[in-house]
Amino acid sequence: MNLIAHARGLLTPARRFGEEQVDVGEEGHARCPTASGRSSPSPLPAARGRPSRPRRTAIDTHGSRLGLANTRWSFWWLYISNLPETYSVPIFFPGEDIKNLQYAPLLYQECRFLLDFEKEVKNAISDFNMEDHPFGGQNINASSLGWAMSAVSSRAFRLYGKKFVTGAYSDVPMMLPLIDMCNHSFDPNARIVQEQGEEQPEMLVKASNDPLLLNYGCLSNDLFLLDYGFVIPSNRYDTIELKYDGALLDAASLAAGVSSPNFSSPAPWQQEILSQLNLYGGTPDLKVTLGGPDLVEGRLLAALRVLLESESESVQKHDLSTLKSISAEAPCGIAREVAAFRTIIALCVIALEHFPTKIMEDESMLKEGVPDTTKLAITFRIQKKSLIVDVTRDLSRRIKWLLSKETVSAKG
Repeated sequence: MNLIAHARGLLTPARRFGEEQVDVGEEGHARCPTASGRSSPSPLPAARGRPSRPRRTAIDTHGSRLGLANTRWSFWWLYISNLPETYSVPIFFPGEDIKNLQYAPLLYQECRFLLDFEKEVKNAISDFNMEDHPFGGQNINASSLGWAMSAVSSRAFRLYGKKFVTGAYSDVPMMLPLIDMCNHSFDPNARIVQEQGEEQPEMLVKASNDPLLLNYGCLSNDLFLLDYGFVIPSNRYDTIELKYDGALLDAASLAAGVSSPNFSSPAPWQQEILSQLNLYGGTPDLKVTLGGPDLVEGRLLAALRVLLESESESVQKHDLSTLKSISAEAPCGIAREVAAFRTIIALCVIALEHFPTKIMEDESMLKEGVPDTTKLAITFRIQKKSLIVDVTRDLSRRIKWLLSKETVSAKG
């Protein structure tokens, strides 16, 4: 069924944390009040890092939480003053449950984001006079901004504001308190529609019996947990993060029984292609992922296909998009493809061995009855380990299919 939520004065295209989630209006600008009571775009710099973060509304919310008496906060004050002191996101976890996550990239990502956010906000408001200061001159820190981010994560939207002659729109941050009543689903039964005109200034929700389900975005469990405090079982968009490292690949190829060309010392022609993949050179991005819709991040797959090939001619006849695509049928030959998949499977085994506990142990802990935050942390790590197992099984099936195809070709 197709449900429509009419938000007050929403006349222009909206994006839920960077994802298109609503029907697009052709003209007009948003007049739904922001947390500061203004409809003008944020004076702060555009969000960097994770685009899903509703930074402006977090700043406004934190300002309200400080109890500033300025009337511009009055619209949301009653609502904000009743928000919880803590949320079910990792920054509020007890120390033991931080350890229970067993996944360092998640914690690093959140800590780095909050520290960068604190620095960005302080720089942005450094020249504000007392009258315009969003926090009435009071000090802010990463912890308080972390609370504000958690408070608005399921309620904050970035809307398109004024339409320029170029066709582009300005961003207008909005907080829609009733939206957090809609749970997430990758198969939603509701959508948010921005209508033209201002004939219906009130908030209306048209529904019939069923709970409202919105798609929060095609996100990994990392972002669902960090932003919303829940984990999606068998999330088809979830990934596991690994570091691209020559020594690690050498160890993986050795464990897989693959004749390694020494991943740590690529030939000059291989270095050139790795540089194009941003895995080699001055400032490479060495974070690669497994899982998600692509199963294996294209850069990692392309790198293995290149490094397992001794002749440049057989690689250079393919473009990067082909080398990065897992759907491209063994571009460098079946033997090389099988070697690449076996190396990735060995990487999966190594990754699993780095977790202190096994899936069966985690499941036993859940049956014992544990606090909610502990349950959430254990569920998160179970899903990460299960994802690795699923990637291993998928690649094993692909290897079996490739070998059977090779056998048929040999007989033919």
